[in-house]
Amino acid sequence: MDYSQLEIACFGLYSVALAQRCGVHRIELCDNRELGGITPDVKLIEAARNITTAKLFVMIRPRGGDFVYTDDEFELMEQQISIFKKLGIDGFVFGNLYPDGTIDKMRNSRLIQLAYPLPCTFHRAFDSVPDVKEGLETLIELGFKSVLTSGKAETALAGLPVLEQLVEQAQDRIQIIAGGGIRADTIKPIQNVLGKQIYHSAAILDESDVPSVPEIEGLLHSLTTA
Repeated sequence: MDYSQLEIACFGLYSVALAQRCGVHRIELCDNRELGGITPDVKLIEAARNITTAKLFVMIRPRGGDFVYTDDEFELMEQQISIFKKLGIDGFVFGNLYPDGTIDKMRNSRLIQLAYPLPCTFHRAFDSVPDVKEGLETLIELGFKSVLTSGKAETALAGLPVLEQLVEQAQDRIQIIAGGGIRADTIKPIQNVLGKQIYHSAAILDESDVPSVPEIEGLLHSLTTA
């Protein structure tokens, strides 16, 4: 990667507009922050695409909670990808696990095939995987282009040693997206270790679902200054 990029998680159209105004590189579009982000509806995706030039990645997650889905829930995920890929978006974000926390190869492979040629990111379900070293190789084998992770810690700063190991292991075969409590005042020490990567934040400083413009600007400034 030639330069560090900022991805902002957006939970509504107003958030997308703020992120666009600040000039972020990527947007992860979700609904319902209280559930940790679930699949947005078609109208939100269409409206978001109309107002942003940032790369737009759509969350495919039918509900909150764990990442082990019923057959009906998985069928819905398949249908959503088939519909959403026609809306001019830039990729998808999802993750399917087995009950033991390992990566469900069959289901993830199926969704990657449906999404093609759009790239897919494995979301923070990765932080529930027992062995992240083995898990990363599985994601590479399946064809994921990136993985969002805090390094199995509460925050990316706390998980920095694991994140550093994952970046070294990835060797440009998959993009590591560092996320988890990243703020303008913590991103620099993370970037100093990980280098030119994608950094993910909601940039929300209160109980709302709207990002702080000064926080986004601070994140961008920190990423682009020596």
